[in-house]
Amino acid sequence: MTSLKGKTLFISGASRGIGLAIALRAARDGANVAIAAKTAEPHPKLKGTIYTAADEVRAAGGNALPLICDIRDEAQVMAAIERTVTEFGGIDICVNNASAISLTTSQATDMKRFDLMMGINTRGTFMVSKYCIPHLTKAENPHILMLSPPLDMKTKWFERSTAYTMAKYGMSMCVLGLAGELKSAGIAVNALWPRTTIATAAVGNLLGGDAMMRASRTPEIMGDAAYAIVTRPSREFTGHFCIDDKVLYANGVRDFERYRVDASVPLMSDFFVPDDDLPPPGVTVQHLPTAGGAQTSR
Repeated sequence: MTSLKGKTLFISGASRGIGLAIALRAARDGANVAIAAKTAEPHPKLKGTIYTAADEVRAAGGNALPLICDIRDEAQVMAAIERTVTEFGGIDICVNNASAISLTTSQATDMKRFDLMMGINTRGTFMVSKYCIPHLTKAENPHILMLSPPLDMKTKWFERSTAYTMAKYGMSMCVLGLAGELKSAGIAVNALWPRTTIATAAVGNLLGGDAMMRASRTPEIMGDAAYAIVTRPSREFTGHFCIDDKVLYANGVRDFERYRVDASVPLMSDFFVPDDDLPPPGVTVQHLPTAGGAQTSR
């Protein structure tokens, strides 16, 4: 594995949660991080802004560029990427983390919310990747990483939240297509998804409050797993749908207890993890009773 010192990461939705955890892990190496997100002012229910995230990145040892960016807006995306290149001289890693969520059935999903999820999750991921690619072709070890699930096409993942599942799987289909398209250029394209729920605002606000937060792992496990992926040789590792603890186990990690919010509470499985995808030895996870999805940095 190599260091990210001096490398530049463009991360969507990096003002909090998983996106921020990935930024902070890279910052410990001395990386440059473009924090592209909508949150410029404090939100009553959501901790963190692009500016507080930038402060944390700098405190961790990295360089930060906070960027107000709605990834549904083509002009804003193009401008944010160009500012990143101007500031840091290029882009080495693109992380598509921004996501919108609504765990609702077809009749409970209004079309404005449908468009929001498709616009951020699927279209936004495609567009951010599209405009980063010309810069990634110039990088020494270029990676695109989607925070999206394995394509486990089971009815149970769709039946209670069809729109959201379509939007998240759209991100994963970008992995399939771009990995093939960019393989000859040496640009790795992979997906990362958590085995368990992660203690983010989405879980706290939408999936059961404090009780679900205590049954979760911390965002740091995703930060460490993302680091393990994007420091691999890009020509040797592409087109994979990775689960966080399996990535870390393959890299020699054996102690997963340090990632738990509360060791006295059984871990809860996240949505979209295939039934036949077993956790590392010694890890026990309970399954959520409902379908949908939990991970979003917004």
